[in-house]
Amino acid sequence: MSPRAAVRTELTAHQRRRRPLVVLLGPTAVGKSAVGIRVAQQYGTEVLTADSRQVYRGMDIGTDKPTFEERQGVVHRLIDLADPDESFNAGRYRREAIHEIERLLGEGRLPLVVGGTGLYIRTLVRGLVEAPQADPVIRQELTRLAEERGREELYAELTRVDPPTASRLHPHDSSKVIRALEVYRVSGRPLSQLQAEHAFQERPFATLLLGIDRPRAELYRRIEARIDWQLAHGMIEETRRLLARGYSRESGAMKGLGYRHIAAHLAGEYDEAEMVRRFKQDTRQFAKRQWTWFRKEPDIIWLSASAAASTDELAEAVRGHIDRFLRSLDDAAPRTSAVEQEREGVHG
Repeated sequence: MSPRAAVRTELTAHQRRRRPLVVLLGPTAVGKSAVGIRVAQQYGTEVLTADSRQVYRGMDIGTDKPTFEERQGVVHRLIDLADPDESFNAGRYRREAIHEIERLLGEGRLPLVVGGTGLYIRTLVRGLVEAPQADPVIRQELTRLAEERGREELYAELTRVDPPTASRLHPHDSSKVIRALEVYRVSGRPLSQLQAEHAFQERPFATLLLGIDRPRAELYRRIEARIDWQLAHGMIEETRRLLARGYSRESGAMKGLGYRHIAAHLAGEYDEAEMVRRFKQDTRQFAKRQWTWFRKEPDIIWLSASAAASTDELAEAVRGHIDRFLRSLDDAAPRTSAVEQEREGVHG
């Protein structure tokens, strides 16, 4: 079924002043990307991706980037922004994303963010903590300690100095553990304290947050089916090419789901069957962590999907919420004079 023609492809003057933003979120493999493309078609807009892995060039199959055919003519932004050995963080994402949002608003189009990286979405809609800038000397020292004494010792140190931050990080997520310790050593204050003081109270946009939900067992089946597809369509070869180009297994990008498992398999650390088992298990655990993050976020409207729900049906449900959201922005508009109506092209 082809998507219906857009009811509204250009924002009204008052909607533009309110700076609307729609975010479609959910865990990995829940189906948000396909729904986002349908919605973007319906509103004549673009997809602004919120995915911390799709920002890397050359990492396509393993990050599940939609192919050009799958995008169906919809422009996707905020992907392929960095090489796999580049540092990329939430602050850079926010700067890039706000630039694209401002551009779309200036064109009278609805900004639509689609993704599953909770931190990126939070900093975009509620602001970013002003943490100290990276200190190369301290970061190098922490990296060396991780290599010499193991990631567990660094995580134990973070548990001592910043228990709240340690409790929400995986012990093997070295880049985030190192960053949290770096913040503590530079500022003398735990990252969790800085975050509590900031409280993420900025509201740069009038935001509609929509989440796609599926029964846990069904989501896990979708995760495993997607991994089977990725492995059958060249993810092992993609990983081999990245390694051959000199990208280290220790870089943040190459530690992503799937890539680290395949790299270990290619290095002879375990056979293919064990690689697949670990890849699927760790992806299921990652989805659980995404659920935990999103369930703590306020103001998300959840849309329940099932195996019987088609992409078009989910897109129609999303569209209903967006239309009501945009009408609410107009309903909140103050009454204008005849001169202002004429200036803004308001008739009726």
